Amino acid sequence: VPNLTFVFGYLNASFTLRADNTAAFTARVLQHMAAKGKRVVVPRPPATGLVEGAPFPFSSGYLLRELAQIPKSTEALPWRLNHDYLADCRDFRRNGVDDGQLCFEDPA
Repeated sequence: VPNLTFVFGYLNASFTLRADNTAAFTARVLQHMAAKGKRVVVPRPPATGLVEGAPFPFSSGYLLRELAQIPKSTEALPWRLNHDYLADCRDFRRNGVDDGQLCFEDPA
């Protein structure tokens, strides 16, 4: 879905910690779009495909019953739903916005 940001917080820490990282990265994406004159951004997974991984390292029944409703995750960043705040702080700030994972467009 173009221009959609989705926040899925941590299950082992405050939900807002992940929301803050996501909001800061989203602001960087919007700034990049404005600077480049682009109106649409779409995630572009690698052409080789992705290997799905477990979205969380927990076995709670209430989570497992709703597993089909939880966003998918992969085994590797940047497509993995990480549950490590400090690692996310580093990764969200270190990874560039225009690193090939997002496709910036200006459709007619």
